[in-house]
Amino acid sequence: MTDNLLKYGPLGLPEYSERRLLHTELNADVYELVNIPLQLSHLVLLSDRQWVNRERELIVQICEHFGIRMLNGAFDQLSVELGGFQLRWERHTEYSTYTFYSEGPFEVPFAQPAIAHVPPEWLEKLPGEVLVATHIALEDRRRPSRSMSELSSLFSSNTVIGSKVSAGSASVWSDNQIHPDGFTRFLIHDDNLRSRQVGRLVQRLLEIETYRMLAILPMTMTREIIPQLERYGDQLTELISTNIAPNSIEDEQLLLVKLTALATEIERISAQSSHRFSASQTYHTIMQQRITELREERIEGLQMLYEFRKQRVTSAMSTFDLVWSKLETLSLRVERATSMLRTRVDISMESQIRDLLRSMDTRAYLQLRLQETVEGLSVVVLSYYLLGITGYGLKAAKAAGLNIDIELMTGIAIPVIVTIVFFAIRRFRRIVSKSAFGENKGGE
Repeated sequence: MTDNLLKYGPLGLPEYSERRLLHTELNADVYELVNIPLQLSHLVLLSDRQWVNRERELIVQICEHFGIRMLNGAFDQLSVELGGFQLRWERHTEYSTYTFYSEGPFEVPFAQPAIAHVPPEWLEKLPGEVLVATHIALEDRRRPSRSMSELSSLFSSNTVIGSKVSAGSASVWSDNQIHPDGFTRFLIHDDNLRSRQVGRLVQRLLEIETYRMLAILPMTMTREIIPQLERYGDQLTELISTNIAPNSIEDEQLLLVKLTALATEIERISAQSSHRFSASQTYHTIMQQRITELREERIEGLQMLYEFRKQRVTSAMSTFDLVWSKLETLSLRVERATSMLRTRVDISMESQIRDLLRSMDTRAYLQLRLQETVEGLSVVVLSYYLLGITGYGLKAAKAAGLNIDIELMTGIAIPVIVTIVFFAIRRFRRIVSKSAFGENKGGE
């Protein structure tokens, strides 16, 4: 009965095999239900998809280290309580996130972060490269909001930025700096957060940090591409200038080879960068959505939390768009130049072929005239030999007693023999021509 329901559904209708999986994915919680006070540490590690099995093995290992029995499986996310802290792991397309939550009161934020509960030897085994490392401390509303001098001390005397978020339900401060432990820092003061707002706020902050870094990943690549595009643009201009002047077919073919090589280099850069630029645009869009959902409000005297960061990311995205546009334009210019040069080469080759055909026609005509001359000589030669043979025959007949006039009979035989030889040679030539035409037709 159960199998039947799974196959046909409760209505007795066929059910799409992945319906429940898709429904679960759409309704899965992307944030943890956490309580304040809370400290958390968040890591984003860039790693290829090939490392996912290794990551799962390490998740199983740390669970077993804290006495949690788990079986290896093909899971892409996991949230588990490990005694004094909670671990949430998620696998994404090109990166993995590890978030460690430690609930409980604390006196000095960031002094004993949540990641301190994790064995260092386990952390060292994690595959990938750190892209984002963030500490977040959430203070209870019963604690008085910290003064600017306290905030300056917590953020190592760096310039503090901050804003009200979630429609004024919380205050968030940061200094936008990487500290000696390799982590950035956020301090959140609960002004009037509801229980579910806490997890959403934390998740938005973490996603903004993650997506803004992922959005500007092409920065180094872009700095390398810009001088290459400038160099290729100069080469193209020089090649186009050369293409304007009249050249021989050999020079045009050499120029075509150079243009093809240039087009290959540009396409190589395009193939290497297109995916990264497209992904960057996607991450930037998500980052902007999360910043909008954060609902920032200005704190008097402080720069807003993501006002400066958003401007810098937007500036970087404009640079990426400019480079991608220049790459597309350069590719189009090379394609057009190559097309025009190919047309010139084709026209030059057609002209050469036309001259060659004209020369072949002239040569064939001369050969035909020579052949006709040879055929005329052949008729004369064959007639001469046949007349000689006929003369010998007439002499033999006269010697045998026949009363014939050799000279007269030879004279009479001349037109007859010439006519026979002429038509015989003509017929033979027709037979040969017909045979050759039949072979050519059969080959086609």
